[in-house]
Amino acid sequence: MNKTELISKLAGKTGLSKADAGKTVNAIFDAAPGEGIIAVELDAGRKITLPGFGTFKTVKRKERQGINPKTKEAITIPEKSYPVFKAGKTLRERVSK
Repeated sequence: MNKTELISKLAGKTGLSKADAGKTVNAIFDAAPGEGIIAVELDAGRKITLPGFGTFKTVKRKERQGINPKTKEAITIPEKSYPVFKAGKTLRERVSK
């Protein structure tokens, strides 16, 4: 499913117009700076928990040593934060059937 299909299904289930459904999807999932509820919360270091569905959060990967495969030189890979989604129990059980 792509974004357009998601918007169409949301409009069909809720009775919203496709334009309003599109605004809703963008308000939640947009990844542009300062946009999208989920992205803004993750930027601030907070997590989003949707009981039964799952949790969005950020995880920090510590600085570590690596090897440049081209030159075989040791390099330092800097600390980095990245987003993670962990499915909730209800979603995991439903999908695993």
